[in-house]
Amino acid sequence: MDGNECGIGPVIEGFITFLRTNEGLSEHTCRSYRSDAEQCMDMLGVRTRAQLESVELDDLRAWMASELQHVSKTSLARKTIAVRRLFAWCFAHGVTQHDPAAALKTPKLGKALPAVLNETQAQELMESADAACEPGGEVSPHERAVELRDCAMLELLYATGIRVAELVGLDMRSVNHANRTITVMGKGNKQRVVPFGAPAQRALDAWLRDGRAELAAAGAGDALFLGARGARIDQRVVRGVVHREAARAGVPDISPHALRHSAATHMLDGGADLREVQEMLGHSSLQTTQRYTHVSIEQLKSRYQQAFPRA
Repeated sequence: MDGNECGIGPVIEGFITFLRTNEGLSEHTCRSYRSDAEQCMDMLGVRTRAQLESVELDDLRAWMASELQHVSKTSLARKTIAVRRLFAWCFAHGVTQHDPAAALKTPKLGKALPAVLNETQAQELMESADAACEPGGEVSPHERAVELRDCAMLELLYATGIRVAELVGLDMRSVNHANRTITVMGKGNKQRVVPFGAPAQRALDAWLRDGRAELAAAGAGDALFLGARGARIDQRVVRGVVHREAARAGVPDISPHALRHSAATHMLDGGADLREVQEMLGHSSLQTTQRYTHVSIEQLKSRYQQAFPRA
């Protein structure tokens, strides 16, 4: 079979291998890129390298128009980036002789500000979680362990602003109790050290002292946080904990990522330097961190309008 008649599968596989090994993208991101690339090729009817060579910019724009009927602009933007990178890789590695996606633009997105809790709401959320962990009440050792775990996870998420994926990836050795820091493996396998405060320390100590051993099973390994069955906790469980605790505290419903936004905003409101927050959150671009200054400005305007008589 002629090289141009080879199936598209090995091409996509080569692209994903490049992203994984050369650019250090996570398995989750690689799976998303693979799915997006395969869906685009399927819609365009591309089965071989020869057919890939024949794809034009208008074909890709037609694909985008079709996708927009089924997905949000945010999802389409992600898909478009994946397809654009696929064609750029193919051109750079001699798979194709031209790059039809070079001029493909992502859909314009509204610049919505990140959802955050204000400082009072965040305090109420943390106090509610802490209260649930206070001794008392008739609960089983297993239920008590889960309560301690949930409190520790919530305190650590807010104290550090880490991503939920980073939280579930923490090991016991990731925590330095002497200087209250955690070593986090972020996006692109970039490691950083993040400090946390006394409330998170107390919650972690309680979980490690009175809870973790109760949940630990044979597959627990060195994982810091465990699921109900004793293995490393799943991201979906953490998200469920944050939603449930927000409802119990009577604050607006938030996700772990919104709690990350809240931590960043409250640090900036408290006078932290923008680059310090960038380092703590593991942002590769200062522009990403600058979004939180916009949140602070919006909150300032809101307080001004409420409090100033001539606002």
